[in-house]
Amino acid sequence: MPTPDFVVELREKVGHDLLYMGGVTALVIRDVAPGSPVWEVPEVLLVKRKDTEEWTPITGIIEPGHEPDDTARREVWEETGIEAQVEALLGVGEVGPVTYPNGDQALFLDTAIRLSQVGEEQPCVHDDENIDVGWFKISQLPPMKPRFRLVIADAVAQMKHPQGFRPRMGYHKRNL
Repeated sequence: MPTPDFVVELREKVGHDLLYMGGVTALVIRDVAPGSPVWEVPEVLLVKRKDTEEWTPITGIIEPGHEPDDTARREVWEETGIEAQVEALLGVGEVGPVTYPNGDQALFLDTAIRLSQVGEEQPCVHDDENIDVGWFKISQLPPMKPRFRLVIADAVAQMKHPQGFRPRMGYHKRNL
């Protein structure tokens, strides 16, 4: 999905100045099948962004009137063509500041959420923001920013040990 209309309208008024916005990081995790060998590990759904050619979890901007969980499910559908359900809150924290190639600046209050796939659909590039999509074993992740590795690790830890997991507040540290 391109830049949301509300951001485009704000940019007409504030130019490239720093905007503070809500965002989500959606971690779709696929656990190993029961009875699998002990060396099998969960997988995470990643997209390869067109603008940076980096592999990332699915991310997006929360639009006015929308909740983070709805945004996470919508972004997963828009970017990969699969339906997902929310399983757990992983954390909330600031990400950025980010300066985009056109000079726009943003700072995000990001909500990281673990989801699981509903159904058996194969993910595909379902938008114009990405050039690839795929499942990756958490032990064989492509190069990515440390903050994404951290949220993937938290998603798996929460899935494996939900009673002992506490969502992070101040989830993302600057420069991660």
